Amino acid sequence: MRFKCKIWITAEESEEAVIGKGRAALLRAIKEHNSLKKAADELNMSYRAAWGKIRKAERRLGYKLIQTQTGGIGGGETSLTSEGLELLEKYDLFVEKVSEFANNLFDKVEF
Repeated sequence: MRFKCKIWITAEESEEAVIGKGRAALLRAIKEHNSLKKAADELNMSYRAAWGKIRKAERRLGYKLIQTQTGGIGGGETSLTSEGLELLEKYDLFVEKVSEFANNLFDKVEF
């Protein structure tokens, strides 16, 4: 039997999640599409819900995860800040390593 870990990261002074599976997926989609609207659509989420998730994480972290550029002929653009990209990369690596460790540990446990 294989097990899965659910991993989310909280800020040190709070028990509220800063990033988990859902926010990581949102950040990945923003990175891919350079658009919060397209990212929200891809994840079957309203723009307002996506914006709220980003803002809530930013408040908890104390720094911006995304940067927006409005208007123009081609429309606006949303991209990850360097901090947002770093958070996503660290989260993905953390999940990979913890999952690997947990699977190895569970393989040694008999049920």
